[in-house]
Amino acid sequence: MEKRPDRDPEPRRRSHHGGWNSDDFFGMDIEKMSPRAQAVTGVVTGGLILLAAALLIAFTNFWWLIFVFGWMVFPAFGVFARGIAGLVETRSQPPASNARERELLEALQRRGELTPAQAAMETSLTVNEADKMLEDLAAKGHLDVKVRGGGLFYGLWETDSEAARRELGEE
Repeated sequence: MEKRPDRDPEPRRRSHHGGWNSDDFFGMDIEKMSPRAQAVTGVVTGGLILLAAALLIAFTNFWWLIFVFGWMVFPAFGVFARGIAGLVETRSQPPASNARERELLEALQRRGELTPAQAAMETSLTVNEADKMLEDLAAKGHLDVKVRGGGLFYGLWETDSEAARRELGEE
């Protein structure tokens, strides 16, 4: 049995100018964090920095450290903004099931008609997934089903003008 480490033994990356990589935020790799975690990390870190700065000003003679803390708030705000942008982006994307159906319909539009095996070759679906999706769409009346040579061919419904143009082109 092969033992694997709990984490990747990847060394910390340095940028080309010798400092830490811009994706490192106080020792955390931001790219590996979810958008929600980025937003929460930015808010919590920024809040702690501002709280520490306020306490230093109010209770000590180290008021001049506010300038150091002031510069530390900007990366925290950047992580927060990056997280919010990621959350907005993920909400604007359609769910994965819609994306797969869209992929299948685009293949139908390109090819005109498809068998489940052809649909699997044109898309990222498996033959079984394509067969089930095509059957469901046909059962709901969204696709036209034709039988040729013992095989089922699924296609988009043609309008009257499309059928007339096709007939004129064939004659």
